[in-house]
Amino acid sequence: MELPPVIPSIQTIIETAYSHPKDGEIYKLENNLELIEFDRDSLSLRMHEATQLPLTQLLKRDTATGQRLHNVLVETSTLEETSKTSYLMTRTPGPRNESVKGNSTNLPFLPGGLDLKEKKSVSSLFGNLDFSSVDADENEAKLFEELFEKNILKHLPNRPEIGVDFDTLEKPKELTVKMKNKRGVSFQEETGHHFDFWQGHDKVDIKDERRLANKEARKERSLSHFIRELKENPNSAEDENTEFKAPVLAISKSSTNIKFNKLQWAEAIDMTKPMTDFEDRVPDMAFKYDFTLDEFQKQSIACLEDHENVFVAAHTSAGKTVVAEYAIALSVRHMTRAIYTSPIKALSNQKFRDFKQNFESVGLVTGDVQINQNASCLIMTTEILRSMLYNGSDVIRDLEWVIFDEIHYLNNAERGHVWEEVLIMLPQHVSIIMLSATVPNALQFANWVGGIKKKKIYVISTSKRPVPLQHYLYTGSGGKSKSDEFLLLQEAGVFLKRGYDEAVKSTEDKKSKFAKSFGPKNGAQRIGFNEKSEKNMYIGLIDHLNKTKKLPVVIFTFSRNRCDNYANMLESVDLCSGADKGEIHGFFQKSISKLTGTDRMLPQVLAFEKMLKNGIGVHHSGILPILKEVVEMLFQKGYVKLLFATETFAMGVNMPARTVVFDSCRKHDGFGFRTLLPAEYIQMAGRAGRRGLDTTGTVIILCKQGVPHSSDLHAMMLGTAAKLESQFRLTYSMILNLLRVESITVEDVMKRSFLEAGKLIKVDEVKEIRQKIQAKLDVSEQRYWNQELIDFYVKVVNYITCHNSVMEKIVFTPKVHEALKLNRIVVLEVLPKYTARFGIILYSSAAEEASGKIGKRFKVLILTRASDGQGEYTDTFRNTSKACDTPISDFTNRLFHCMMYCGHSKLIDFEPEIGEYQYPPFTILSNVTPSNILEVVDEFIPVDVAATENSIRERAHAKNRELPPNVNETIARLFDFHNRELGNTKKLKCMNIFGLTPIKEEVFAETVQAYVEMKCDLKQKNIFDGTNPELTPENFVEVFHYMRLVEERDQIDFSLSPKSLQLHEEYQQRISVLRRMNFIDNQCLVLLKGRVACEMGNQNELMMTELLLNNVVSDCTPEEIAALFSCMVFEAKRIPEPELKGPEVQHLKEKVDEIKSLASSIAKIQMECKLNEPMSQYVEQFKFGLVEVVYEWAKGKPFAEIMKLTEVQEGLIVRTIQRLDEMIRDVKDSARIIGDPSLKKKMEEASQCIKRDIVFAASLYTQ
Repeated sequence: MELPPVIPSIQTIIETAYSHPKDGEIYKLENNLELIEFDRDSLSLRMHEATQLPLTQLLKRDTATGQRLHNVLVETSTLEETSKTSYLMTRTPGPRNESVKGNSTNLPFLPGGLDLKEKKSVSSLFGNLDFSSVDADENEAKLFEELFEKNILKHLPNRPEIGVDFDTLEKPKELTVKMKNKRGVSFQEETGHHFDFWQGHDKVDIKDERRLANKEARKERSLSHFIRELKENPNSAEDENTEFKAPVLAISKSSTNIKFNKLQWAEAIDMTKPMTDFEDRVPDMAFKYDFTLDEFQKQSIACLEDHENVFVAAHTSAGKTVVAEYAIALSVRHMTRAIYTSPIKALSNQKFRDFKQNFESVGLVTGDVQINQNASCLIMTTEILRSMLYNGSDVIRDLEWVIFDEIHYLNNAERGHVWEEVLIMLPQHVSIIMLSATVPNALQFANWVGGIKKKKIYVISTSKRPVPLQHYLYTGSGGKSKSDEFLLLQEAGVFLKRGYDEAVKSTEDKKSKFAKSFGPKNGAQRIGFNEKSEKNMYIGLIDHLNKTKKLPVVIFTFSRNRCDNYANMLESVDLCSGADKGEIHGFFQKSISKLTGTDRMLPQVLAFEKMLKNGIGVHHSGILPILKEVVEMLFQKGYVKLLFATETFAMGVNMPARTVVFDSCRKHDGFGFRTLLPAEYIQMAGRAGRRGLDTTGTVIILCKQGVPHSSDLHAMMLGTAAKLESQFRLTYSMILNLLRVESITVEDVMKRSFLEAGKLIKVDEVKEIRQKIQAKLDVSEQRYWNQELIDFYVKVVNYITCHNSVMEKIVFTPKVHEALKLNRIVVLEVLPKYTARFGIILYSSAAEEASGKIGKRFKVLILTRASDGQGEYTDTFRNTSKACDTPISDFTNRLFHCMMYCGHSKLIDFEPEIGEYQYPPFTILSNVTPSNILEVVDEFIPVDVAATENSIRERAHAKNRELPPNVNETIARLFDFHNRELGNTKKLKCMNIFGLTPIKEEVFAETVQAYVEMKCDLKQKNIFDGTNPELTPENFVEVFHYMRLVEERDQIDFSLSPKSLQLHEEYQQRISVLRRMNFIDNQCLVLLKGRVACEMGNQNELMMTELLLNNVVSDCTPEEIAALFSCMVFEAKRIPEPELKGPEVQHLKEKVDEIKSLASSIAKIQMECKLNEPMSQYVEQFKFGLVEVVYEWAKGKPFAEIMKLTEVQEGLIVRTIQRLDEMIRDVKDSARIIGDPSLKKKMEEASQCIKRDIVFAASLYTQ
């Protein structure tokens, strides 16, 4: 027997503590040293620990005067947002090595103007609490009043039954709270002063204070008054509602919150009135100019000073660069950044040199060159900026301006979509400057940009040229005729018919002279231009220009080969003095001094040195880049007097000449030869005339093959410039980049594209219409509607839709086309006036429709009557429409009568009548569509078409009411056909035109079969036969109006849904392709393949990803990899593939075949997913014309030797290898995602083996 324990065991103590916690020692008050009593203060529940909200107080100062304005409550970055998890500006910056180009795993910053469906912010901590009602200028205590109104602080969490009713408590006269400084809200103020945020502070009239401060600040300004907090929400008003945001540098002064009616976001500035207050508005210019500014430049600068967004449209060489320079100067003053984008890399290099002369901090970012990436002004192509936006570059944080030079390049079919993507993806704080040639729809385009960014865009457009142009026709052929030029268009834009006639006469005189000298046959042969005659003509032209002091001259030639041939042909022409030759020689040798010995001896280099010393240059994409830059610089210095160039020379390059010559006014656009468009002509002609040097510029059109037609010349010179049109298209790269981001969908970007601009503008108006329709439906749906009548309505709608599509297509089949010939009787209705009746086909033709498609049109003879357009139920239909407050449109009227026709089994519903002249009235309908034809009758009535048409004309003028016998017989027989059908005597037999020709297309055959069945079902039943008293035409009229409302509502709902987007079907098809190929899963989450594809940009991302992950190149050497990848970037057409012979290239040849096979498999998947891209087109885009050249170059052969392997010009080879290096570096980055270090090493080796010598010679503009 054990003794009882002296003290309880540990087990007993634990069991007691858990089973009876209130009996524990800690709850016995006698064991406490002191009893602490708390006053019951229910009002203390109103106190809220500041640390529970990730907020901070930000003191707002006027940056111009330093005056304290007010405090705002903003969200801090304590939520640990990073570039991988957040799209907000408050996120933590990324690594320094990714600050410029970003990373494909980063999320992009939130695009401006985008309304978020879901957003991570402090407001999400409180459910549906609306924080936007908190005024930034008032005491933040209102926040907690909101909390009490929402019953959030009145009870315990998740225990609504336990709480306090504060309404029953007596409120004190004054509530004084002393806050502890323990983890409280911090106040960002230089003095470190902490004041009670429960206590209100004096409100400041922000508008008045800012206005006064800005007026003083214009006189002496050290910091920009534009630096303020960034508003992430574009819909919150600056002076009304402010969301809680972290303090971020905000650069845009223009209000992002003004809502314009009907999305009117663009305003054209009146350029007819001079700007007299420029000095007052801009007293302290950020950049000084040593010349007088033009009106459009003053207006632009004034807008930039007010930090407005502008669209500047002016002619070539008008001085639009002044606007770009001033924006850069403002960014320097504001200590922010500006990005200047150009359409081509060569222009980026030139602008880098130009801006470096005026600004210290200028950087250049291209695919292979990065210079001073931390500069205030960065110059790059638009593709680079797009990549930065998708990759969340931290440069965007400090970005104040983006300058889009040559924005009209948006019309480019291949690259135009890039401009739209960039404009859509730019964050809200970035201001936009768009520089363009004159375009007719500048205001509409600016309105689209303003609408998607919720910013007002000011359009500044001028048609004034700084140097007026004179346009001539040149018919000279050398010798005595070398001065034969005729003024065609004056400076004022007056087309001179006399000058054109004189040019034609001059050409005719030359033809006559040749015919007399050499005979008609030989003379005609000699008139045609050959090499000798062209040489004589150019020698005479150059001599004429030289004597009249119209050099330098740019001769635009639309062929690289012809540029080279003309320059070589004129080797005997010398336009330089001895001193000039010495300067040219010295500059040329200095420029090529860094090239290797073999590169200096390249044939093109040697030929150019000789050519340039004669004052002649060539400029096109086939020239080595370093030589093109030499030509450009010598041309700017005035040493090149004669330059043969393609039209790319006119793209943004500021290199005006005294004269511009067009070798031809026709060019080949890839599909065929055509006359130059007005925009193309104006762009190139605008290079004539040097500002400050020439009073007028001269433009000459050579008439080598005769004088062009006057209408073509008039349209080319005075025609309207091409409109800015959307080239937006979906790419796999864009889709994958956006699928990575939860808050930005592909549909969001699609609906904001310029392609959908018209629909976007009318959204609010359409929503109002829908509300009105829904209100009518709410009343109508309270009634009972006969379901059988509703089913009949639906059947007829489906039948009409099917009938229209089937008839428009079937008439083009040969046998149906033959059946619908002259004298054929058809049943047709051309509603709303002409109901179903017989007609006789007189003529058929093809016509282009508004959609651009070719459709059939018929001319048909029909009988008429005075009551046409007044059907049996017309009055009932109209009265019901008035009662329902539903307007009657032509479409609604046609639809109703068509339905009434389908409600009975009769073939026609028209009864002819005899007119006052003892024959039925008749007419000819000249624009009958196939859908107007209801039946084709198996009978003919002969018609004298000419006599019938003449009778109609004479009757219209009351000249002769009598009909010719043959016409009278035709009308009588047609009258008899109607009576036979209506009298149920001898029924007419109708043809089955769908059985005339076997339909091979399966889908169309199914549609035809469904159409025939619907037609038989409707016409065999007479729904209005009176057997059912509810099935009456009068009741159907009401059902018709009700169903029209339902359809209109459904159509509006569809138009407001993503499915109405023009590219939505293609988007779904591309999504299907990505799913099939495992780039995304069923939930559209991006998988490994998709992440790899995001690294590839837009360079055949599907193919490159498949090559890497299918290990196609895993067993290849770096040289072979470089050669194989060249097929992705080589773009020249009609270049044959090399024959890869020999054992050393056998493996390379096998891999080429493997890539083609892989391309075919991808193309097949796209076809199976119904993507509209032929297999051959997809496969043929991979061009292997330079595989051997790149392979030998990678193995170390000199450039001179690889040129012997191909006919491709030097410049194209260099461009291909440079782009190849960019792609290889993208693949190297993707190796990190794949986790394949061996692939990364191979890519580094491949890059090293091609990156050498003249191909990667440094640009002269960057030295």
